[in-house]
Amino acid sequence: MNNPLSKNSNRAVSIWLLAGVFMIMVQVLLGGITRLTESGLSITEWNPITGILPPLNDAAWMMEFDKYKHTDQFRYIHPDFTVSDFKFIFFWEWLHRVWARMLGIVFLAGFVYFLWKRQFKKGMILPLLLLFVMGALQGAIGWIMVKSGLVPEKYFVGHIQLATHFIAALLLLMYTGWFALRLIVPEKQLVRNNSLHRLSLSILVILFLQLTYGAFMAGLKAGAVAPTWPTINGSWFPDSLFSGSRPHNFTDNPFMIQFIHRGLAYLLAILTVIWFIMARKTKATVWFSRSMNLPIVIVTIQLILGILTVTHSSSATGLLWLGMAHQFVAMILLLVWIWIFYMVRETGSISIRGIRS
Repeated sequence: MNNPLSKNSNRAVSIWLLAGVFMIMVQVLLGGITRLTESGLSITEWNPITGILPPLNDAAWMMEFDKYKHTDQFRYIHPDFTVSDFKFIFFWEWLHRVWARMLGIVFLAGFVYFLWKRQFKKGMILPLLLLFVMGALQGAIGWIMVKSGLVPEKYFVGHIQLATHFIAALLLLMYTGWFALRLIVPEKQLVRNNSLHRLSLSILVILFLQLTYGAFMAGLKAGAVAPTWPTINGSWFPDSLFSGSRPHNFTDNPFMIQFIHRGLAYLLAILTVIWFIMARKTKATVWFSRSMNLPIVIVTIQLILGILTVTHSSSATGLLWLGMAHQFVAMILLLVWIWIFYMVRETGSISIRGIRS
């Protein structure tokens, strides 16, 4: 997937892939709303075909509501829910699932159309089939995540399953975006710099780890345990950081998870500044020159949103809006670094056009 496609690649294919990138981003945002509104357990069954339609009458709504009443989330968190309250959380989970189906249809329809029109280059078909496999796997992971919250003594989905679902969605986003870049970016616009290439890769890896801990933050509602900044409840290194057993302390302790999430954010900001200084000294192409400011701008916005999200995590309304903005900018930041990593190559690397007409 590292080799640019030929200049004659079909523009329509790239538009189709970029539409997929957009739809995946919307899907992730819908997933974020579903999580923040505690809607994920409102639909207790997986019906790929019949589940497309929501309940269409009062009797059907009561049937779905009765299923939700069997969850511990209803028993212990929302026992005062009315049918109207249930309809609200049902809508977000239903829309999240329906949008996923629409995404699959768009990819399938485009794939069949371009295959019929013979607009794919040799070597594109198998990578695109892998895209379908990743999408199907993402759906399966999503249902496993929902089931993790439908067991006794669980009020929400498991944070490990949530993080897995989130990361799988980001991998799908990255894969689709990378494929689109191969159609869009001319080879003459690539930059050759070993040090910048290695630093870009390091930042991308750290960013991916940061996004994983962001999912842990969301799943454990870790922001609410310390809604303060710059310290954690008045301390830089609170004793609560080491309250759990060592293996699980880094995945289950909300204080440690927030501490790591903050630390990785600061590290990313520092590395981005270093990257920016190095990039300004690099012999740049036109496209790279126009985009080298993006990382430092987006990471600054993301830092501010992260601070505001933590400090407003005790407010349901504030957390909803700030949490969604924080998640959206996180995807933008990831795509920016995918763009940068695609543009910056090692010196002397050979471009082999693995996809030909």
